[in-house]
Amino acid sequence: MSGKTHVLFDRHAVKNGAPNFDKIKTEDFLPAVEDGIAIARDRIKAIKANKAKPDFKNTILALETADEELGDTLSVFFNLLSADTNDDLQKLAQKVGPLQANFGNDITLDADLFKRIDAVWNDRANQSLTPEQSTILEKTWKNFVRNGAKLNDKDKEKLRKIDEELSVLSPQYSENVLKSTNAFQYVIDDAKRLAGIPANVVAAAKEKAEEKGLQNKWAFTLDAPCYVPTVTYAADRDLREAMWRGSANRAFKDGNDNQELIRKIVTLRHERANLLGYSTHADYVLERRMAKTKEEVFGFLDKLVKSAKPSAEEDLKKIRKLAKDTDGLTDLKPWDLSYYAEKLKQKEYDFDTEELRPYFELDKVVQGVFDHASILFGIEAKESKAYPVYNKDVRTFEIFDKDSGDFYGVLYTDFFPRAGKKSGAWMTSFRDRGLNKDGGMDCPLISIVCNFTKPTKGEPSLISLDEVETLFHEFGHALHGMLTKVEHKSVSGTSVLWDFVELPSQIMENWLVHKETHDLFSRHYKTGDKIPADMLQKLKDAQNFMAGWGVMRQAGMGLLDMKWHTADPKTIKDIEQFEIDAMKETTLIPREPSCTSASFGHIFSGGYSAGYYSYFWAEVLDADAFEVFLDKGLYDEKTGREFRDKILAKGGSAEPMDLFIDFRGRKPDPDALLRKRGLIGPKAA
Repeated sequence: MSGKTHVLFDRHAVKNGAPNFDKIKTEDFLPAVEDGIAIARDRIKAIKANKAKPDFKNTILALETADEELGDTLSVFFNLLSADTNDDLQKLAQKVGPLQANFGNDITLDADLFKRIDAVWNDRANQSLTPEQSTILEKTWKNFVRNGAKLNDKDKEKLRKIDEELSVLSPQYSENVLKSTNAFQYVIDDAKRLAGIPANVVAAAKEKAEEKGLQNKWAFTLDAPCYVPTVTYAADRDLREAMWRGSANRAFKDGNDNQELIRKIVTLRHERANLLGYSTHADYVLERRMAKTKEEVFGFLDKLVKSAKPSAEEDLKKIRKLAKDTDGLTDLKPWDLSYYAEKLKQKEYDFDTEELRPYFELDKVVQGVFDHASILFGIEAKESKAYPVYNKDVRTFEIFDKDSGDFYGVLYTDFFPRAGKKSGAWMTSFRDRGLNKDGGMDCPLISIVCNFTKPTKGEPSLISLDEVETLFHEFGHALHGMLTKVEHKSVSGTSVLWDFVELPSQIMENWLVHKETHDLFSRHYKTGDKIPADMLQKLKDAQNFMAGWGVMRQAGMGLLDMKWHTADPKTIKDIEQFEIDAMKETTLIPREPSCTSASFGHIFSGGYSAGYYSYFWAEVLDADAFEVFLDKGLYDEKTGREFRDKILAKGGSAEPMDLFIDFRGRKPDPDALLRKRGLIGPKAA
C-alpha cells in the first residue's frame, strides 16, 4: 500500500483529525481510494473469518467502521468535486465512481458476510440492543436486502453493471451542467440597458467584464447573485430574456447536452428497481421514506396543487394587468414573471426586498445566525485558524455548548461563487460524528457551501433576503449534523429518512419575518441602524405574496421528479415533451422552449430522485413544529432545548414520526403548511 490514505485525514497532524488540505494533491486520491478499499477488504475478511457467534459488536459495528479510511477519502474527493473542482478531478471521477460502486457491491452482495448479518437480525430479540443499536441493525440488514443480497449470482452480476454505469453517469451529468453554466455570458456595452438593476449587481458585472479583459462593459452570468436580481429588476426585456433562456436551457441542446444521460440514468434506475423486485424506482426509494408509497406522494402533491392553483391564477391575472397597464405588454413570457411580480409587490405592499440588502452584511448575518442558535440551542461559535482549507474563501469555526463548554464539532463555511463550484447551496460533511475503528468518538466536520453575492471594490458582501434565508436553512442542516448525540455514523446527524431531513433546515427560515430575529444582526452596513419597524412590518405583511405561485412551481418540480421515476423509460420518446406533459397541471403560462430536467441536479446527480416532494413534506412538519415557538415564544429557551434534544440530537436513531411526536405531542397537522403559506385561514382557537 502507498500510504496515501494518511495524507487526507492525518488524525495526528491536524486538529480533530480534519482534512489535511494543505498537503492534498489530486494525484493522491486514486491511490488513497485503492488503499482504503484494500484496508477495508482485510477487515471484512476478518469479520467473516471470526469463529465467534455473530453479534452486534463483532459483525454490525465491525462492518460500520471497516471502511473508515475509504470513507474519509471519498468524502474529501466528492466534496471537492462539487465545491472546488477542476478538469483533473472531473476526469478522476470517472475512475473513482466505478471503484466505489464495485466495492460497495462487493460488500452488499457477499453471501458469507450477509449470512452473519442475517444471523444477528434473526437473533435480535436475544441481543439486548439499545434502541439506537436496533435501528442500526435494521438499517444494515435492509440495506443489504434492498441492494441485492438475496439475488442469484446472475442477477447480482447485472446489478453490479448497473451500479457501475450509474456511478459514472451522475458525475457526467453534473459536469455538463457546470460547464454549460460557466459557458454562458451576456455582455452589455450600453449603460442605458442597465436600468433597474441593483447597483451592487452592476458593479459585480463590471468587475466580471474587467476580469475577462473587457473594458467599459458589463458581463452577466448565471451565478445566482447575478441571475436572480437581473431577471427581477432589469427593465431591459431583451436582457431578461437572454438570462432566462440561458438558465432554462443549461445542458440542453448545447455542447453539454444532458438528454441522453437522462435517458440512461432513468432507464438504469428502472432496471435496477425491477431487478430488486420493485415496479419502479419510486417504489424502491419510497419504501424507506415517511411517505411510503408513490400513491401517497402523488396524493400529497395533488392536494397542494388544488389548494394553491386558485391563488396562483389570481396572482397571474394581477401580473398580466400590471404588465399591460404599465408597459402595454400583452404577451407575458416566463422572463417577465419575476420582473412584474416584483412591481406588483411594490404596488401592493410598498415594499422592495432590495431595500433590505444594505442591512445584510454577510459577516454580521453569519454572526447573527450563530447568536440565533446560541439562544435557542445553547451553542457558541468561535472562529479558528487551526484547520487547513481547500480555498481561500473558506472559513472554519469550532462549535461548543455555551453552558458546559463541551465541544460539538467544526463548521466550514464557503460562501462565494467561482468557476469550480456548482450552483446552489448545500450542507455536507467531511466526517460525521460516531465511533471510529479504535473505539474513539469522531467529532463531526460539517460544511456549508453557498453561492452568495460577493464583495465588490469598496463594498462588503451585502446579501439579499433570499440569501439570508438560504444561510439560515443550510445552518439548520449544519446544526443537525453537529448537535447529534448518537454514537454511530450510520444514524448520525442528517442520516435520517429523506423526507424528514429538511425539518431542521426549513424550520429555521420561519424566524426571518420577525423583528426579534432581525434585532440580532440586521444593521445598515454604513450607519449601523436597525431595519426600520415599518419596513419589517411590510416584510411580514408580504411574506405570503405569490404564495400560490410558489407552491405551484415547487409542486411542479416534485411532479416532474415523480413522473420520471414512475414511468416506463421505454415509453419516453422526447425529453422535452415528457417534461411538458409531466408539468401540465402546474403550468399557467405558455411554455417557451426549455428543459428543466437537463439541469435538475437534485434528482439526476444529487440524492433527491423520487424525493423532491420532501421539501413540502418537511414543510408540513416545520410549519407545525414552529407553531410551538409561536405559542411559547420565538426565543423560548425551554422549547429550543427540547427541539435540540428531541430532534437535532437524535439523528436517525429512531423513526422520524416518533421523534416528531415526542417533540410535538402528536402527529403533524397536514394543514399546517397551507396555514403557513396563507392558503387557508388560521386554525380555530
